[in-house]
Amino acid sequence: MTNPPSQQTPSTTRRTLLRTTAAGVVLTSTGLAGSTAAHAASPVRPGPRIGILLYDGFSVLDATGPAEVLSRLPGADVTMVAQRRGPVTTDTGDLRVMAERSIADVKELDVLLVPGAGNRGTTSAIANQRLLEWIRRMHRRTQWTTSVCTGSLVLAAAGLLEGRKATTYWASAPYLESVYGVTYLPERYVRSGKIITAAGVSAGLDMALYLSALMAGDNTARAIQLALEYDPQPPFDSGNAATAEPWLKELALDLLARSQN
Repeated sequence: MTNPPSQQTPSTTRRTLLRTTAAGVVLTSTGLAGSTAAHAASPVRPGPRIGILLYDGFSVLDATGPAEVLSRLPGADVTMVAQRRGPVTTDTGDLRVMAERSIADVKELDVLLVPGAGNRGTTSAIANQRLLEWIRRMHRRTQWTTSVCTGSLVLAAAGLLEGRKATTYWASAPYLESVYGVTYLPERYVRSGKIITAAGVSAGLDMALYLSALMAGDNTARAIQLALEYDPQPPFDSGNAATAEPWLKELALDLLARSQN
């Protein structure tokens, strides 16, 4: 926390501190471009090309949580991609995130990340053959193909999880297993070859840190975690579906359903 404005000095502001420490180099050397023009004008980066697929009804933290982590990798180029350039509406209908590039613009990626969505968004995505074909095409040349939450259902619909072990949002596990024949593991993230799936929403942060360690080493991943001060200490111990009471699960699903547009 910085001092009140009247007491700040150049040496105590957050910006000055970041600029004068090694952590500042990590925090300021990479980031998301603010617009298509800004992205096009940015210099070519030597690090991984990371594409996060957005589609109507996606869950915002599924995409932006991993983006916050992965954009701190040295030289990383993180881009939001959608079927068409422009704003994409989240599952609640309250937020829109800008897709800088269309799937037609993106021919190859080092990392593909597919976020999850509410029922409407997930159902639409798994029926969208153009998106599924693009995912398959990207996967052929990625170093890593990843998902968060029900994004694993989209990967499964694209045929990428056949015969594999994976995780997903806890309430979607029976669907993943029965429809796509995937072996569900109730873990925060699961690696199967070059595919890494994460459980629901917040698990995308854990998966992104794990992926950062695979790509840049444990020390870099640990430094990113510290840079973001990711030290979760929730007020309740109720985030694990395996130990949650049935009534709490019902309430959780009801709250999600009522909040989605």
